[in-house]
Amino acid sequence: MRVRVVEIGLLTPARLKHVRLAQAVLTIISALFLISDSQAETLVTALSEPTVKITSNFTGAEIVVFGVIERDDKTVERPEPYDIVVTVDGPKETIVIRRKARVFGVWVNNESVRFIDILSFYALHSTRRLSLIADEALLKDKGIGAKNLTLRSDAGFDMSEDDRQSFRDALLRLKVQEGLYAERSSAVGFLSSSLFRTTVPLPANVPDGDYKVDVSLFRGGALLTTQRQNLRIAKAGFEQFTYSTAHTNTLIYGLTTVLMAIFTGWLAGVIFRKE
Repeated sequence: MRVRVVEIGLLTPARLKHVRLAQAVLTIISALFLISDSQAETLVTALSEPTVKITSNFTGAEIVVFGVIERDDKTVERPEPYDIVVTVDGPKETIVIRRKARVFGVWVNNESVRFIDILSFYALHSTRRLSLIADEALLKDKGIGAKNLTLRSDAGFDMSEDDRQSFRDALLRLKVQEGLYAERSSAVGFLSSSLFRTTVPLPANVPDGDYKVDVSLFRGGALLTTQRQNLRIAKAGFEQFTYSTAHTNTLIYGLTTVLMAIFTGWLAGVIFRKE
């Protein structure tokens, strides 16, 4: 009796090499299709001025963010309108929030929480309310909106969740009162079907440093693309000279300050000296 053995699907090293090459080619082709789909709608954005200078008479400023939505022939027409969300992120800072309590009839600082590496400035402009643009899960995942920002603190494990939220709310409330955090719906307008713009006010107490301006394009509750621009807010004139001297030539800065104080005191004595 003869037994016939048939090899099915046996891959020799040469065949295996060709199969792997084919798989790599298919992977590249799939990636190209994905890139093509993701670039079906793109943003081209710009700032009215990439640098804002803070001088002695600085009372605030405004920057204009504008852009255009570019579409290719493969873009699928959908009934949902485009939505634009513009966020301006300031440099990071560390801030301490204190809560007062009444002890023996006197109000004193009782508890404090330090928030580490949070945004010193945050402005959000959108075409309409965020709840109408995307669902809460997507906004939270992308950190869009003041309530979805990462606010890392040194609160201990013994602090209750209600107290943590209380300090977090106090921080956001303080930032809003200072004009450093702001959310403005319906602040982005379309000048045409694809051209949009918005004006972001900068208060007089805006911190100097490097800023990030992100423009995000939404449609049908989905985030399509995001374009980033860089913004620089810097001191200029005598303020910049004083700041640089204080940090680079501390000895000269200290001696100059002392001499100016002595001269001012002497001059005041001469002016108001009684005869």
